[in-house]
Parts: sequence; C-alpha cells; structure tokens
Amino acid sequence: MSRHVQEPILIWGAGAIGGTLGAFWARAGLPVLLVDVVREHVEACRTSGLAIEGPVDTFTQVIPAVTPDALEGTYGRIVLAVKAHATEAALEGLAPHLAPDGYVLSAQNGLNEIAIAERVGAARTLGCFVNFGADWLGPGRILFGNRGAVVVGEIDGAARERTQAMHALLRRFEPDAVLTDNIWGYLWGKLAYGAMLFATALTDESMADNFADPARFCVFDRLGREVMQVAAARGIAPVGFNGFDPSAFAPGSGAAQSRASIAALAAFNRHTAKTHSGIWRDLAVRRRKTEVDPQIGIIARLGAEAGVETPAIRALVDLIHDVEEGRRPQSANTMQRLIDTCTSPSAAAPRS
Repeated sequence: MSRHVQEPILIWGAGAIGGTLGAFWARAGLPVLLVDVVREHVEACRTSGLAIEGPVDTFTQVIPAVTPDALEGTYGRIVLAVKAHATEAALEGLAPHLAPDGYVLSAQNGLNEIAIAERVGAARTLGCFVNFGADWLGPGRILFGNRGAVVVGEIDGAARERTQAMHALLRRFEPDAVLTDNIWGYLWGKLAYGAMLFATALTDESMADNFADPARFCVFDRLGREVMQVAAARGIAPVGFNGFDPSAFAPGSGAAQSRASIAALAAFNRHTAKTHSGIWRDLAVRRRKTEVDPQIGIIARLGAEAGVETPAIRALVDLIHDVEEGRRPQSANTMQRLIDTCTSPSAAAPRS
C-alpha cells in the first residue's frame, strides 16, 4: 500500500466545501485531517463532530482537526478549500507540509490554480471544479443545500494515475464526478456563472428570483458575454454544467440562447435549500469581505491584457466593494446601478 493511501487526505479550510468533502470522506472510512483557522470549529469537528444538515443528507461525523499552528508532518494530498482571497496566506502555511511528490487540489471558486502553481509548482497542482451548494452555519455545522457538478483534471490536460485516484475519491462524495482533460474550460464556465452570482448578491432576493426577473436579464447576459469574450481571447473552450450553457453567451450567440440558459439557472436554483449565494451570506450575514477581487476582478485584468473591454465586470466589482464598505445597501436600487451600466450604449456587447 502506498504512502498516499495510508496517510490522511489533508483538507486546508474546513468550511462549506472542505468541511462537506471531509465529512463524507470520513464517514466512508477514508482517513481525513482537517485544518482550519477557526478554533471553535476545529474543536467541534474533532470532539462532538461536524454536523451536515439539509435535504441532501443529515449526519454528524467526528473528524480529526487542527489549527495551522498545530499541524505537523508532510502530506501527499492536500485539498485547498479556503476562500479565493485567502489562497496566498494558506499556501504559505501549507507549502512546508506538502510532500515533494505530493500535490495541492484547488476545491475553490476562481482561477486559484494559477496562484497554486506559482507557489508550489505546476507539477504539484491539480485542478478541480465544484458547484454543489453548501454554507458554513457556525462551528461544527454546515448546510449541504444541493448536489452539483464536481470535476477534476490536470492543469496541463494530461491523464495521470494521481488524477484517476482523486477522481475515484471524489466519486465517493459525488457519484457523477467527472474526470476531464479540459479543467480550464470548466473553471472559466464557472467564472461566468460566478459573476452572475455576485450580481444576485447586490439584492436581498434569492438567486432564483434574480435570474427570473426579466428586468435583470441584461445584467446576466452582459456579464456572461464579457467573461466568454475574455475566455475566447485566451483560447479557452468553456464547458457547461447544471443548466449553465457557456455557448449561449459566446461571441455570435443570440439573446434567445442566453435567455434559455438564464431560465435554466432560475429553475436549477429553485430546487435547493441554499436559496442565496455564499457571496450574499458574506455580505448580509457574516459582514465580511467577499472573493470579488481574486474571483471576478481577475477577469477584468485578464481581459485588459487580451484587449477585451469589461465594463459590466468592473462596475460589478465596484458595487460589491461599495456594499462591503457600507456605502450602498443590498437593494434593488444597487442592482439598478448595474442595470444602467449594462444597458448603456457604450457597454453593448459585440456579437460577431
């Protein structure tokens, strides 16, 4: 039996994504070690257990857990599941604990594989895409709201034994998990959807209600098209998932296609206990900074490098900052500011 099979899967960040994965893996009998900066959460996980709640499954699982300062040893498999803006700090902490022949899997939103590869090397970076709905409710409690796509793949598109092994592990959590040679396509598809979710967080209404509002179609349409234009300029072929169709927003596509895709998103989000995005929760409940800069702001930066204008993306980032800093409320009026940007003649999305 190899060292990687014997040693725990180290999950750095035991919140919504990492905690859910860890609880399912541990319940299946796999060795797991959680690392988290919230001491009360760590204490709950390792003593009374981590409670998974919601319509998908309900159970409590005791899982070994430590804070970063108490972690010892090196590990071959590290799942990084922190918020995107905490990636750099997390990498500083975990890098000394990564085995020379080990890898870091990014179970995050955004293009964090870029930062991981820069810090630990591309050969020790494994790409991952997750779209299941979960929320961290408090120490030892996570809401698992709905199942969603889970995908794993090498960032260079190769097929390796470790990729197949991780795919097998992810299938212990999500039976329909996908092994892909185009992980960047999934990640860029999620960026477009993610931009739309950030827009829904500008109001207190649910994700489904936002997507179903005809007056807001222009926002989701424009955001999707800007992301797809940047992806096309970078030679990326985005992949769809859970009702989201990237091709509906690609250069040359019509409004009927994007309307159908947004309607599918409204339908998908009607059937989940997670009614609002984690972004909304960060702003309305936890009163903390969101991932807007590393997850959405990076699109504007990459677009500028490729010569693609992204006025709606830039306006969205500014509005999220306004809400974070208390300059604007989460309201229909704040959403209207983004609608105004998206309907401005100067922001009309080209359709080639």
